[in-house]
Amino acid sequence: MSSLSDPFAFAQRLRTWYQRHRRNLPWREKPSLYKTVVSEFMLQQTQVATVLPYFKRWLRVFPNFATLATASGATVLRHWEGLGYYNRARNLHRLAQHLQTLATLPTTPQAWQQFPGIGPYSSAAITSIAFGHPTVVVDGNVIRILTRLTAESTLFNDRTAATRHVTPLANQLFDRSHPGDYNQGMMELGATVCLKQNPLCLLCPVRSFCIAGRQGNPETFPRFAARRIQRVTLNRLWIEKRQNLLLHRRPHGARRLANICELPTNNGVLKQLNYHDLLMRKHRGISHQCIEERIYRAIGSPALYKTIAADTRLFWVPFSKINTITLSGPHRKWINEILEKRR
Repeated sequence: MSSLSDPFAFAQRLRTWYQRHRRNLPWREKPSLYKTVVSEFMLQQTQVATVLPYFKRWLRVFPNFATLATASGATVLRHWEGLGYYNRARNLHRLAQHLQTLATLPTTPQAWQQFPGIGPYSSAAITSIAFGHPTVVVDGNVIRILTRLTAESTLFNDRTAATRHVTPLANQLFDRSHPGDYNQGMMELGATVCLKQNPLCLLCPVRSFCIAGRQGNPETFPRFAARRIQRVTLNRLWIEKRQNLLLHRRPHGARRLANICELPTNNGVLKQLNYHDLLMRKHRGISHQCIEERIYRAIGSPALYKTIAADTRLFWVPFSKINTITLSGPHRKWINEILEKRR
């Protein structure tokens, strides 16, 4: 049985395991600051398997900060389409533009947190991996590992509270002589072995340190208070006019999906429109919301078309040009699915 009072032994086992078993991910091949930054932005709230094809395509189109900085905002969003959380793309674009104005690159977490879209976690990950800065990373994987190591019984209200609670232990175990490998090792362990469900305890390199593993109840940790799920129903409309589809563009200042296009809801000038042909019913979850979206075919009148023309958020796009418009990922799939059924 090993003790967490010996952080050197813990870090040594973790590092040895990471060096032997880490996944061959594209941002680890010929690593660079740019690859590290792009991967950290993409991996925020997104699984590695989802990110992989986007990362490879992104590097082909925007191979470095300079090419990204000079790209248009629309082009950047177009190549981010499908990853969601589009503010990440906008912040990454602004970051590239900002870095081009600097004579020297910052190397500390405090300096990186001044950039858009970079908080304590991202700044620690970027600077420890790219510059070897001795700053510990605490993300969901690390929280899960640390609470299992200690069988932490605290019931946390949210991840912020859990992060605050486990950070002292994270710092205690942190290997300051190999910060990048240590942080990546912890994240890799959480992603591939210390899984949320069905953890692979027999393969864990630090299982001798883990109380929850010895107790046989690792899935009990971490403990979070149940969140109330909000159920939302949205009715969306499929309106055609001479081989054109009506779309709605989110306003520039929208908190979510700014400048991103979607099928319109039955609000505003479309509120009084009659519709009855249900084309599709879809469900998805965003944060604490469970959303049901129903897409109905609707037919407009000449009077309605005049009203639509006066609404700058609504516009017609030819079916032949759909692929040139930046749509939210789900709406791209739904539109393609409806069009495919018509063929």
